[in-house]
Amino acid sequence: MTTASITPRTPAQGTPRTFTDVVRERTDALAERDAFVFLPDDGQGSVPEHLTYAGLDRRARGIASWLREHGAVGRPVLLLHPPGTAFVAAFVGCLYAGSVAVPAPLPTDQGQQLARVAGILRDSGASAVLSTGAYVPLLEAWLASVALPRVRCLATDREDIGDPTSWRAPETSPDDLAFLQYTSGSTSEPKGVMVTHANLLANEAAIGRWAGTHEGMVVGGWLPHYHDLGLIGHLLHSLYVGGLSVQMSPLSFLKRPRRWLEMIGDYRVEGSGAPDFAYDLCLRRVTDEQLALLDLSSWRCAPNGAEPVRADTLRAFVERFSPAGLRREVFAPCYGLAETTLLVTGADPATEPTIRTVDAAALEQGVLAVGEGRTLAGSGSARDCEVRIVAPGTGAPLADGLVGEIWVRGPSVTAGYFGNEAATADCFGADGWLRTGDLGVLDAGELFVTGRLKEVIVLAGRNLYPHDIERAAQSADPSLTRGAGAAFSVRSGRTGGAAGVARAAGAATEAAASTEAVASAVSTEAVGSEREHLVLVQEVRLAAVRGRDLRAVATAAQSAIGREFAVPAGNVVLVKPGTVRRTTSGKVRRTTMRDLFLDGSLTPLYEVLEPAVRDLVGDAPDTAALDTSDTAASSNGATDAKAPGVSP
Repeated sequence: MTTASITPRTPAQGTPRTFTDVVRERTDALAERDAFVFLPDDGQGSVPEHLTYAGLDRRARGIASWLREHGAVGRPVLLLHPPGTAFVAAFVGCLYAGSVAVPAPLPTDQGQQLARVAGILRDSGASAVLSTGAYVPLLEAWLASVALPRVRCLATDREDIGDPTSWRAPETSPDDLAFLQYTSGSTSEPKGVMVTHANLLANEAAIGRWAGTHEGMVVGGWLPHYHDLGLIGHLLHSLYVGGLSVQMSPLSFLKRPRRWLEMIGDYRVEGSGAPDFAYDLCLRRVTDEQLALLDLSSWRCAPNGAEPVRADTLRAFVERFSPAGLRREVFAPCYGLAETTLLVTGADPATEPTIRTVDAAALEQGVLAVGEGRTLAGSGSARDCEVRIVAPGTGAPLADGLVGEIWVRGPSVTAGYFGNEAATADCFGADGWLRTGDLGVLDAGELFVTGRLKEVIVLAGRNLYPHDIERAAQSADPSLTRGAGAAFSVRSGRTGGAAGVARAAGAATEAAASTEAVASAVSTEAVGSEREHLVLVQEVRLAAVRGRDLRAVATAAQSAIGREFAVPAGNVVLVKPGTVRRTTSGKVRRTTMRDLFLDGSLTPLYEVLEPAVRDLVGDAPDTAALDTSDTAASSNGATDAKAPGVSP
């Protein structure tokens, strides 16, 4: 069989109409090849799960037949699977049935995740739930508990599902929905992004041209299958090119990061990407002895899609793992979001990433200028789309070198949010431009992402990006977990309690209306008695605290912020690991953390707060119940308190 017969066809050859067409071509042409391999990690010596293209086709036909029999054609179907090959079969089964797949995390006993999945189920109006045999009884009980007992459940790992021989191809058009991608909600509640077959094909083609993917290529990863990079980049793109996807669970990676790197060597993986925190975790957890056994010479494309990409992570990772054969140009920083299917811009995987040292003061005023103080990593150029930088609020295009909101237009821009016309109108313009809510700057055609519009902190007329503040604080003490902090601002002097403050702070982020003041996104100058205050919520590892002196840790964080940014850092809340909320891609949910702080929902191990800020916190823990025998006034008038059982 020749490569040309199964390589995605060019328009001259006749483009497949739907992604279902692509999958059927692959399953016909590559029947006996492995499509997917899953590496279990249950501690019981389990062998890898293999799924061939023919096996995928057979299982998908059976699932599709069941979905047709139960009236799910054209309707959303919720996919709640543990990591493994059963999810892939279920997703393709939805394609084969003409149903709309809705990937989501398995609901657990964690209140936040249970509420999220219940919200997805209701928002999508799913007609059925697909999972595995081990979870279907639990899911049926859960559905009854949330008053949705009539939603049918199916275990997709059974061998007797439907009748594969009775399957017939669906009448699907390019504009029909392929799946709903529920956003991770870093600054808002999750919404179902409507991804059509045309969107998916356009973005997969863009990814292929950017990364140079090919038939037989091995892609590997551990990201959740309900995450856009995990789904589109690691699973569906492998199907698109006729390759092999090797997967492991997110928990397996988090427990032993070296397994990801071992997988790359064992299976000769060429493409594998992750958010910034994953590369940092490998830096901290892979020992010299483990490094000596790694072979990373096959790895030629490592997308890093953090917002923003940390230049120091790129440098440190290459330096650390180059003895294992890692190429210096392996990193390909990129930018994308669910609303554009996945990819928007990407750096050339054949060259080293662009790293710029820029003037910090100028960047705070919305200008990219050569200087000292901040290091930025470029996210590459636009891939099969248009990218424009505009003034927030007005939409006026900005010249290169000026920071503004990133807008995107192209065939990968999706159809909007499912059943949510208001949110769709807010973000998707009638002229095809998507308002991303992200801040960035173009320079010589390359995009540099600087942050989120709604998360910018403006103090004394300066734009401060929360990730920069978090980085400075986390460098102050080894007990402060990198990537596990949330910096945000709150405003004192308003009436209406904590909820009013939260609404006011959120509304202020919409106030940017001109090029001169991306800085006006959040007003910080005192208006009457109003004042903006910087708050940092930061996870701390108690075992790493010298002498368990949390006051010293908080003071070190305050000092680091003050030195680097010359702003008062009077409010630091130290919390236990796992407190800081993140999205499925590892992004810190700063807006959520601000709401939790103002609602008094956080349980601090130690905190130091300015009196004006303490007054804003609703239902705060009774300070009389805290051991405040060592309470002291700081230089800015803040008071600190420690949680019971923690000796300062």
